[in-house]
Amino acid sequence: MTPMWLFLFPLSAPRCVLSQVQLQESGPELVKPSQTLSLTCSVSGFSITTSGYTWHWIRQPPGKEMEWIGYITYSGSTNYSPSIKSRTAVSRDTSKNQFSLQLSSVTTEETALYYCARDTVRGSQCEPRH
Repeated sequence: MTPMWLFLFPLSAPRCVLSQVQLQESGPELVKPSQTLSLTCSVSGFSITTSGYTWHWIRQPPGKEMEWIGYITYSGSTNYSPSIKSRTAVSRDTSKNQFSLQLSSVTTEETALYYCARDTVRGSQCEPRH
């Protein structure tokens, strides 16, 4: 079987004008078919338990659009893409301010860039930019 390459890149997302959220992924760059992909996203500048926010895993296969994998909420509730729900688990470690993805029985068709992300701010929670 052909190995599957997973390239990981840090994803930074500014929150308002006064602070910055940084999300840093870690995990293997190479996972072979039938193995389990395990990735961790370390968050700085913002607590993953802040009410109202959701933490996502998404991926982008080469030459294709981004695909949503799943999320975990500030309270620990999870939701997954129906097509891979049985193989997906998103968890969190609040003491380390991290959330993780496990995707079992990966296939070569799941070769992609994998990203962690936080949903956007809602309403008027930002200070106006001057």
